[in-house]
Amino acid sequence: MNDPIRIMIVDDQVLFREGLRTLLSVQPEFEVVAEAGNGLDAIQLVSELHPELVLMDLRMPVMDGVSATLKLHEEFPDVKVIVLTTFDDDENVFDGLRAGAVGYLLKDVSSVKLFEAVHAAANGEYFLLPSITAKIVSEFKRITSPQVAAKEIVEPLSGRELEILRLVSDGLSNKQIAEKLVIAEGTVKNHLSNILAKLSAHDRLQAVLLAKKLGLI
Repeated sequence: MNDPIRIMIVDDQVLFREGLRTLLSVQPEFEVVAEAGNGLDAIQLVSELHPELVLMDLRMPVMDGVSATLKLHEEFPDVKVIVLTTFDDDENVFDGLRAGAVGYLLKDVSSVKLFEAVHAAANGEYFLLPSITAKIVSEFKRITSPQVAAKEIVEPLSGRELEILRLVSDGLSNKQIAEKLVIAEGTVKNHLSNILAKLSAHDRLQAVLLAKKLGLI
């Protein structure tokens, strides 16, 4: 029998955390190892307990979920984060995914879908509800229209830049990319800055979407 997936719940609503813990704990394949009421506490607990997966709310005191997800993605790249929130506006969705979350769920999600998302994330896969996927497709179409694409490609990407962009699309953090390519993390950041400039992209997610549309990766 496989070991249970070690999960941490991060939400500032105590009653919600307790209900979620109960829901997960009755499943033998899950183990809730910690709870936190804000992002700062979550980072500290991850460093101590090393859960495999974090269910992360977005709006919390002290440190919000986006900031915490970004910090966890950089410092603990093996820990997967699924956003679990009540907010599904475009800004929150894209902020959460850009920060490194591998899933985005709303709090009215069914237990079946929640369990599917946890298993998918633990296996290194992304999990998005259809409504969230639709937002990404809409943004994909917006930023990759022929008019935008023709205007935004300033100059071709180098071989190294394409290599790094492919690794970004695979979900690797700057640190992981540096280790894989045996280069300094600062060098990765410099390459990413050049990639964003050449593609006229605002962030990593937009750069990956544009590159896929153009057949670069």
